Amino acid sequence: MTPTYSLSDGTTLPAIGFGTYPLKGSEGVEAITSALGSGYRLLDTAVNYENETEVGEALRASGLPRDQVQICSKIPGRHHAYDDAIASTKDSLRRLGLDHLDLHLIHWPNPSRDLYVEAWQALIELQRQGLVRSIGVSNFTEAHLRRIIAETGVAPVVNQIELHPLFPQAAMRAVHEELGIRTEAWSPMGKRQGQYDAPPVVAASQRLGVTPGQVILRWHVEIGSIPIPKSATPSRQVENLSIFDFTLTADEVAAISALGRPDGRLFDGDPDTHEEL
Repeated sequence: MTPTYSLSDGTTLPAIGFGTYPLKGSEGVEAITSALGSGYRLLDTAVNYENETEVGEALRASGLPRDQVQICSKIPGRHHAYDDAIASTKDSLRRLGLDHLDLHLIHWPNPSRDLYVEAWQALIELQRQGLVRSIGVSNFTEAHLRRIIAETGVAPVVNQIELHPLFPQAAMRAVHEELGIRTEAWSPMGKRQGQYDAPPVVAASQRLGVTPGQVILRWHVEIGSIPIPKSATPSRQVENLSIFDFTLTADEVAAISALGRPDGRLFDGDPDTHEEL
């Protein structure tokens, strides 16, 4: 059974989720259905992933009751204007075949357009209407977070950010802790920069008799981050979920965190400059 975290709005989220990008088509449906069969209860999608339809199909194919699976999607930058954000969310629900989203995020702040406050106001209204249970953001900096809170009085329950051993985001995690925001991690393994051979990861793996990937995902759990790994391979899906029957020592956590470096981002994804429409 996957542990859960209590969020600031009184809801809960599983301590690990399943990332669905770039799973599409019949193979995507099969992979996502497999993940649900393996025990994942949080699916992460987005308008820009172009697979909300597949996520909905997989949910129905799984046979699981709707209230046992939490679905998260994201509003793209081109839909940040208030009315566009409302319409975007309703379109997401239509593609998913759902009457509500469990968690809905602003995908990127796109500060050059300066409409993310409008998108946040729209999410507050969507939550009031019951179309969205919990509302959050993705890739927001401290300044972005403080601005939407100051202008609306409502804090996100989640900020989903790039976070992996090469980019551990200690400063942002501290901000989240202060503001009562739960950290979610996209690309939690670090993709092509995955630190599977790094000495502290290998040492913990050998001590515990688990894989390096499991060590990295457990590191996320130890620092309070919700990792959202993606895999289309059923055996890897099970492996990634099997991280709750062992723990890392404080020294192991610190050693893995020390792998971080200033240029640790996977690409030029600085939220102050990156634009994703």
